[in-house]
Amino acid sequence: MRRLIYLLCLLPLFAACVDEEQFANSPQGNFEALWKIIDEHYCFFDYKQQAYGLDWDAVKVKYAARIDDNMTSKQLFEVLTGMLSELRDGHVNINTAFDYGRYWAWYENYPANYNDSLIRRYMGTDYKIASGLDYRLLDRNIGYIRYESFQDAIGDGNLDEVMMECILCRGLIIDIRNNGGGNLTNAEKLAARFCNEKTLVGYYQHKTGPGRHDFSKMEARYIEPSSNIRWQKPVVILTNRHVYSAANEFVMYMKQMPQATIVGDHTGGGAGMPFSSSLPNGWNVRFSAVPMYDANQQSCEFGIEPDHLVELTDDDVAKGRDTLIEYAIDLLTK
Repeated sequence: MRRLIYLLCLLPLFAACVDEEQFANSPQGNFEALWKIIDEHYCFFDYKQQAYGLDWDAVKVKYAARIDDNMTSKQLFEVLTGMLSELRDGHVNINTAFDYGRYWAWYENYPANYNDSLIRRYMGTDYKIASGLDYRLLDRNIGYIRYESFQDAIGDGNLDEVMMECILCRGLIIDIRNNGGGNLTNAEKLAARFCNEKTLVGYYQHKTGPGRHDFSKMEARYIEPSSNIRWQKPVVILTNRHVYSAANEFVMYMKQMPQATIVGDHTGGGAGMPFSSSLPNGWNVRFSAVPMYDANQQSCEFGIEPDHLVELTDDDVAKGRDTLIEYAIDLLTK
């Protein structure tokens, strides 16, 4: 894991020298620069060619025909965003002063399996807050933690207090639905509370050259058990399609913890560590550069299947019940 952290620290330095070739600040020049940056540094070409037939060379031909040196900046933005959307990757974006190009179909065309009004009903107004964690005890003596974003920092003291609050509970629910990711350190810190020994959770590679197949060998990733309070009872992780990036990684970690069960919907994915470069016109480009894999060396770029597929039903919503929470409670009290 130290080598991975070191690699991630080097990414900003590497990003600054991604594009050694000079391109003109014109629609054609910006198009060529973007295609080349992705061609030499994107990390999922092989996987996506196998998954849905991505042909990056054909993509270039398709979108090059739409480039006109008389086009406006907003027209160019539309074409470049369309080209990047062919990668079907939520970590691939263009950032401009007037818009943020993104691919969000990874969750937009799927059921939400989440209702904010229901969460407020279960949480009430007397729940406790420990940094990024909202928590309380539910009926039938079940602990409940709501973690909305791994961007919100959590410390060992926060986690100790939450664990102590729930220590007499029969089981624990960690609800990360709609958690779009954030800091991997927070995901690792939380997962470390559920293992008692060094646990293999996945692998990663890094690019070693500009070729589409230029990658290092897979290197193992581990979670080390926390030296603080660790949870020994059953735990259920609630997921939906909007669980992405670092939150997706957390689900991948928890898949390796024997007392953990994943309940809900297929996660959104986002298994490539992103970094950035820029185009001649100054637009910032973010893209997946470091591929991450699960403990079986399989990519989780398109998400992770739950152990129990459970959907939020309209009937339960009408009754003020969260189907996923109730299902988790039933599992934990059997």
